[in-house]
Amino acid sequence: MSGLPLTLALREPIEEALLRLREGSAEHCLSDHAFANLYLFRDAHDYRYLPGDWPCISGRAYDGTRHLMPLFALHDAPLDVLLQLLDGHDCLYPIAQRHVERLSPSQFRHWTSADDADYLFEARQFSDYPGRALARKRNQVRQLLATCVPRSVPFEMAAAEAAQQVLRGWMAQKGKAHGEADESACLEAIAEASTFGLEGFIHFAGDQPLGFVLAQELQPGVFVMRFAKGLDSHVGIYPFMFQHFCRSFARPVRWLNFEQDMGLAGFRRSKRSYGPAGLIPKLRVALRA
Repeated sequence: MSGLPLTLALREPIEEALLRLREGSAEHCLSDHAFANLYLFRDAHDYRYLPGDWPCISGRAYDGTRHLMPLFALHDAPLDVLLQLLDGHDCLYPIAQRHVERLSPSQFRHWTSADDADYLFEARQFSDYPGRALARKRNQVRQLLATCVPRSVPFEMAAAEAAQQVLRGWMAQKGKAHGEADESACLEAIAEASTFGLEGFIHFAGDQPLGFVLAQELQPGVFVMRFAKGLDSHVGIYPFMFQHFCRSFARPVRWLNFEQDMGLAGFRRSKRSYGPAGLIPKLRVALRA
């Protein structure tokens, strides 16, 4: 297998490159363009780092597509370089719409998959759950508050054990075996939250932890929800946690990115139920014959 396995020692050069890709993207920033995301899901996607003048990350998408994530703007690279890089890969992915618009349609083709798109929400959706469409979320929050008075504290290492307890409860309630779902990535995120710039809250009813969220700020006021775990035994915990984050985070929160649904019906229903402002496409790009 070519390339280098992702390690924390590679964080600085990779994150610097991704920071340049994120620059100026505002709320349309792709959730994938962060070292934390790549590192935490390095095993799930077989990510490898390809250093050089035109550095890339090679990987495998959830649908099995072998892709190459360029750590540079595509329009800056000569065609012969891209042709060489693509050898052994199906496409360049994920590419932001604004970068694809600068490519020549006579030389490149591109397409999207609805399973890849990030869900984008205005923070005010969660602050008040306004309107008839979100009445169920308002009612769920009321239902939670009628059964307990949640105590919410900023996430820090002292809360790691409580977060792990929530994760174990979540796994049990979902009927997941050890190592299934995103358990490994979530455990690593809990342990290394400060390393990856993950911030959020953990919520308790008395001494019992009910749920936690870990988010990452990709652009000023734009946060991607990396992990949100709550106990289904407490109806309303999820809309409450998202509302609390938007209302109480130490810095302004204007947009939330809920990442992709991976084509999973349950994820799709859940994310759509909060009324997204839109979907952020992640384009797959290849050279024309």
